[in-house]
Amino acid sequence: MSYVCVIKHKDMRKPEVFDIELQELADFARVISNPARLAILKYLAETKSCISGDISDSLPLSRTTISQHLKELRDFGLIHGEIDGQKINYCLCGSSIEEKLAKFDAFFNTIDCKDFSCK
Repeated sequence: MSYVCVIKHKDMRKPEVFDIELQELADFARVISNPARLAILKYLAETKSCISGDISDSLPLSRTTISQHLKELRDFGLIHGEIDGQKINYCLCGSSIEEKLAKFDAFFNTIDCKDFSCK
């Protein structure tokens, strides 16, 4: 008889060996690494705000799948939602996105690759 052990992604990160800034960058990269989440962010940027049902009408994903991605984006602070009766209006959280992008840019600006060549 064989057993399979499933370890969640966060358990494998060993956060105690990496500083908080690297952990935050990795979390941001993980959240935006899904094309469905990127499509949702793009849609919200284009429409400025919308109702969650409208998103599933515009993307080739089920409402349940959209809802899961919206939760991930909301939990990370990239979007926020306002309850309006039976619906939730979602929109981008511009200040949070700008802050996270600035940290990402700052990290990659410290990596100077022009003097290196892989041959």
